[in-house]
Amino acid sequence: MAKAQFGKTASVAAMVEYIIGCKWSIRILTLIHQGIDRPGAITRSLDGLTTKVQNDCLNKMVSFGILEKISYPEVPPRVHYKLTNFGQRFVNILDAVAELQRELDTGAKLN
Repeated sequence: MAKAQFGKTASVAAMVEYIIGCKWSIRILTLIHQGIDRPGAITRSLDGLTTKVQNDCLNKMVSFGILEKISYPEVPPRVHYKLTNFGQRFVNILDAVAELQRELDTGAKLN
């Protein structure tokens, strides 16, 4: 089960609302899904994304159980993020949204 802050279980609807409502979260998840998994690489890939906002988004997605944070005890510290099994399934929702957008963009009839 995905956990939110304070140990309460978050609903999938609340997760979707947060991810869709945050202009950076979908972009960050897309990059991680594509294999860009280090915070510095994510920041460099998205013009205008600040480290603070990125960290807030990543921490929220970790608390939801969508992402796993992997820290290595090295100097300098190294951190990677990866989709959890739940996160892999969650990304399917975003894929469906992207597919719907492609259909709209090509003028496909959605009725």
